[in-house]
Amino acid sequence: MKNKKKITITVQATTTAMILGLAGQANAIKIVGDADHKSGFTGLEAEIYGFARLSASYDIDEDVSSTGQVGDLSKINTGLAEDNEVSGFFGVDASESRLGIIASNPSGVNIKIEGDFGSRGKGFRLRHAYGEYKGVLAGQNWSNYTSLVGVTPTLDQTFLPGSPGVMYRAAQLRYTTGPLSISVEEALSYSGLIESNDPDPTTGGRRVRENESEKESLPLLAARYEDSIGALSYSTAAFLRNVGYDDGVNDDNAVGYGAFGALTFAVTDSFTLRGAINYEMGAGAYVYRSGENFAAVDGYVDNNGDLQLIGGYGGTIGMSLAVGPGSVNVGYGFARVNWDDAEDDLGAEAVADRHETNSMLLANYQWSPTKSIILGVEYGYLKVKEVGGSDGDANRIQLVTQYNF
Repeated sequence: MKNKKKITITVQATTTAMILGLAGQANAIKIVGDADHKSGFTGLEAEIYGFARLSASYDIDEDVSSTGQVGDLSKINTGLAEDNEVSGFFGVDASESRLGIIASNPSGVNIKIEGDFGSRGKGFRLRHAYGEYKGVLAGQNWSNYTSLVGVTPTLDQTFLPGSPGVMYRAAQLRYTTGPLSISVEEALSYSGLIESNDPDPTTGGRRVRENESEKESLPLLAARYEDSIGALSYSTAAFLRNVGYDDGVNDDNAVGYGAFGALTFAVTDSFTLRGAINYEMGAGAYVYRSGENFAAVDGYVDNNGDLQLIGGYGGTIGMSLAVGPGSVNVGYGFARVNWDDAEDDLGAEAVADRHETNSMLLANYQWSPTKSIILGVEYGYLKVKEVGGSDGDANRIQLVTQYNF
């Protein structure tokens, strides 16, 4: 009797580093192709992995939760609005649950496809989709201008403001050799530009609107160097990009740039320190959570039609301490945007309600009663300050139960 082609499925223990900073033993489903037969599965090894995640939050001061029950900085009331806050909001969802597959074959080709339901109500959201061969990666992955070095483990999956790099995924072509990675990738601009128009005849003031004519003429170029020496891990990266606009009448271009540095130092087996610092000019998304929630604007078009870039900076500091069956993690991060020139050119009132500084303090305890389960509770203090001087803050509690496979 001839042997039939077959695919065997086994369950193996594998260590999966979660992007949210949690690491633990997870059971991945492993698919192994029979190497004795000529088929598309010959020599193929694939792992199906993911997790089911339930996240609950209680917003003490005001409702600032978003999808996945993460803290949304844009929902924090400022100024007089704080006097009319309604307190005590509970929410729960499982939309951040994740599913992915990693496959490889004997020729050295590796492929990863991963998604989640983080778009709540809009179906499956693609997170990663790329192939890699001999150091060449093509597809959608974390931007090369991103690192988990210096990132404090948090239950809030959106990370701290000022975390190292852009903390988004981008379509890219990347080459990695040893600790050095170089990429050309999609430039990420979520808030674009703002544009001042002629004085409004009804109010006598300037009208400022989001500019719809921003364009990307060139891909972003990023380089990252990441390595470790004993107990010290470090990462540094830089990027260049083109920022431009063309509304059919006026156009202009400028060069945006940025750099970050991040460190993780294991002081002892149970105590770890982390930190990062980040700077950008003309790339608001690249200082993480610098805008009303995630990305600040890249710049503005002044009354002469000239493109003016806006810069920002941020940083984080944190620690982890093993306590009992789990660990205590405390982190603080901030992101600040320099609006001074925009205030002068556009008028103070035009940008008064833009976020100038975002900050967040997160403290959590995480533990695993078994290798496939992660439990955690986290306190968060969120604060924003606007260009015009108004500020606001919020306190919240988040609880997470996560089953990995």
